Amino acid sequence: MKNFTEGPVARQLGVFALPIVLSSLLQVGMQLINGLWVGNLLGSAAFAAVTVGIILMMLVLAFMMGVNQATLTVFAQLRGKGDNDAIRSYLSAFVILLGLLALGISIAGYVFADALLALLNTPASILDEARVYLRINFVGTLLLVGYNFISTVLRAFGDSRTPLYFGLLATLLTAVLSPLFIGVLQWGIAGAALALVLSQAVVFLYSLFYLARKLPGHGFRLQLPKRAEVMTILQLGVPSGVQMIVIHAGTTVILSLVNSLGADAVAGFGAAQRLDNIILLPAVALGTAVTAMAAQNIGVQQWARVGRITRAGIFYNVTIMLLMASVLYIWAEPLVRLFIEDAGSVAFGTSYLKTIAFFYPFIGLNFIFNGVVRGAGAMFQVLALNIISLWVLRVPLAYWATSVYGDNGVALGIGISFLISCGFSFAYYRWGGWRGKQLFK
Repeated sequence: MKNFTEGPVARQLGVFALPIVLSSLLQVGMQLINGLWVGNLLGSAAFAAVTVGIILMMLVLAFMMGVNQATLTVFAQLRGKGDNDAIRSYLSAFVILLGLLALGISIAGYVFADALLALLNTPASILDEARVYLRINFVGTLLLVGYNFISTVLRAFGDSRTPLYFGLLATLLTAVLSPLFIGVLQWGIAGAALALVLSQAVVFLYSLFYLARKLPGHGFRLQLPKRAEVMTILQLGVPSGVQMIVIHAGTTVILSLVNSLGADAVAGFGAAQRLDNIILLPAVALGTAVTAMAAQNIGVQQWARVGRITRAGIFYNVTIMLLMASVLYIWAEPLVRLFIEDAGSVAFGTSYLKTIAFFYPFIGLNFIFNGVVRGAGAMFQVLALNIISLWVLRVPLAYWATSVYGDNGVALGIGISFLISCGFSFAYYRWGGWRGKQLFK
C-alpha cells in the first residue's frame, strides 16, 4: 500500500500507472482472445453477435461500474486522511449496496435480453447468437462486479500490482477455456460466453482468498450502512453511474448508426473497436492513476501537489498516445485482419482506425483533466462534461459526418468530438469550482 502525499510525483505516477495499463490490457485481452477464437472458428456473423453483446453488456452494467468508480475516490481520500475506522465502515456499505445492485441487474438483464437487442436494431441474422451470449454473461454479473470492486479498492490504497496478477490469471484462463469450449467441445457462441464467465468466477474466488490471507484479523464485518455513508456513496455513485450510462449509451447509438450501414460495417467496426480500446488503455489507466493520486492529496489539501500530478499526467498522455496512434496508423489493416478476413469489413475497420488515430491524444487529455476533478468528488460536473462530449458533440457529429462523407464519416465525426470536448474539460479544470468540493463533513 502506497502513500502518494509525499515523494517524487512523476516517478510515482509512472510506477503506479504501469500495472494499471497492463491490468487493463489483460482485461481487454480476455475479450480480444475470446473474439479471435469466435471470429476465426465461428465466422464474421458470430463475431458481429459478440460485438453487439459486449456493447449491450457494458450499457447495462455502466451504472454499476460508475458506482464502483466512486469507490476509488472515497477510499483514496480516506487513505490520504489515514482514517481506518471510516475505511472499514465504508467497505461494508459498498459491499452491501453493490451486491444488491449486481443481483438486480443480473436478473433484469437476463429477462429483458430481447428488448435490449431490439433497442440496437440488431440484424436478424445474428439475433439468436447475440441473445445466447448476452444472457450467459448476465448470469456472471456478480462475479465481474466483485472482482472489479476488490481491484479498485486495492488501487485506492496505492496497490496496482495485485490487480495485475488477478488480470493475468483471468486472461490465462480465458486463453485456455475459449478454444476448449468453442473449438474442441463445439459449444459455439455459448462456449465463448462461458469461457469468460468461468474465468471471472475463478479470479473472484481467488481475490477473496488472497484478501483473507493478506489481511487476517483486519476487523472487517458487514454492518448496516449509516445514513451519512449511504448519502456519500449515492452523491458520488449516482452521477458517476449515470455518466457511464451516458458514455455507453452514446456508444450504443453510434453502433446503431453503424448497424444501418450493413453487416460488413458492423464486423469492421467491432474489430476496430477492439483495437481502439487497446490504444486507449494507457490514457484510461493514467486517468485512473491520476484520480487515486489526486484524491489522496485532496484528502489532506495538498493542492500544489495535485497540480504537479496533473502536469505529469499530461506529459505521459501526449507522449504515449502519439506513439500508439502512429503505430496504429501504419499497421491498421494487418491488425484488423487478425479478427476478420471479409474484404468489406476489413476496408471499413482500416479506414475507421486511420481516420481517428491522431485524435487520440485529445481524448487522452480528457481522461487526465476529468480524472483530477473526479478525485475531488465533483461527479456531477464530470457527468455534465461527458454529456457535452457524447450527446452534444459525438453523436450529432458522427451522424452529420456520415451523411456527408458516407462510411468514413463515422470516425471523422467521433474524432472531431474528441478535439472539441478536450477544450471543455480543460476549461473546467482550469476555472471550475471543483476544488471546493468536500466529501466528509
